[in-house]
Amino acid sequence: MHALPLEGTYAVVTGAGRGIGAAIASALDEAGAQVALLGRDTTRLAAHAATLRRPAITVAVDVADEASVANAFATIRERFPRIDILVNNAGLADSAPFAKSDRALWDRMLGVNLTGTYLCTREVVPAMAKQPFGRIVNVASTAGLVGYAYVAAYCAAKHGVVGLTRALALELAKTSVTVNAVCPGYTETDIVRDAVANIVAKTGRSEADARAALTARNPQGRMIRPEEVASAVLWLCSTGAASITGQAIAVAGGEIQ
Repeated sequence: MHALPLEGTYAVVTGAGRGIGAAIASALDEAGAQVALLGRDTTRLAAHAATLRRPAITVAVDVADEASVANAFATIRERFPRIDILVNNAGLADSAPFAKSDRALWDRMLGVNLTGTYLCTREVVPAMAKQPFGRIVNVASTAGLVGYAYVAAYCAAKHGVVGLTRALALELAKTSVTVNAVCPGYTETDIVRDAVANIVAKTGRSEADARAALTARNPQGRMIRPEEVASAVLWLCSTGAASITGQAIAVAGGEIQ
């Protein structure tokens, strides 16, 4: 019987209770990793953990809060002998015209999407850099590669995630750690469902028209599935992707060339 590709590894996924994060946690579990699911909704985390093949741990965290992140990773280190894989998936997307984007919205977008990635990554890098295997994957967005109207703060945060990815990859290039980003287009998640509802509420368009406006950006004419993003993450976490680092890979049906 062949060993699973990630058997014996330990992985941490933030925002793991639903959507892309849940799909990533499932993919890592299927590949043999033992997974720690992090997020704000412990009930949702526990429900998803119960669907996994291997015993998983769940830890409540607010990735934008330094003390919360420190406590969460202290808990993980009590349960895991090491952390081989970190997937920074926790994210938040609020929209508003730039002139109506107040400081609270700006701080919220950067806090969760960018500072959260920094804080979680800071917790694992010192030890991971000394290990024989390490993978850091940041879930950014096509908004980290191009601009979109009405989400300036979100775009700024996700561009920051891509920049952090590229810089850290260079710093860690002489170690066994790779650092990459995946950049999904519009994906079937609660964030996109909220975006559709917002378009309907503000424009009076039908839900079908709102979804069509979003999928029009994708040459394949459809939403991305969370499992497709998870497949890209799983590949980046494999031993065969050891030479792939500092990349921002669009999972977007050809939207970004």
